[in-house]
Amino acid sequence: MANISYIRVSAADQNPGRQQELMADKNISKEFLDKQSGKDTARPGLQAMLEYVREGDTLYIESISRLARNTADFLRVFEQLRAKGVRLVSLKEGI
Repeated sequence: MANISYIRVSAADQNPGRQQELMADKNISKEFLDKQSGKDTARPGLQAMLEYVREGDTLYIESISRLARNTADFLRVFEQLRAKGVRLVSLKEGI
């Protein structure tokens, strides 16, 4: 059981530091990062995270919008996590 974070900023010149600071007290053992638009789920960090997570892991995200920009994509990713037995925690939304 590991604590994992997924962080996304919208462009290569943006700083992920604010999101990383939010995760500082979560005992994160592995971080996945994308520096690109969330317009779809074809992001290397997201795909690597989905392959990496295992049953019993907890995935921390700053907000749902960092994971997916539309409801359909979010539901697909959420279902993949649920099917693997991964707990999702969104800090902004408090879920």
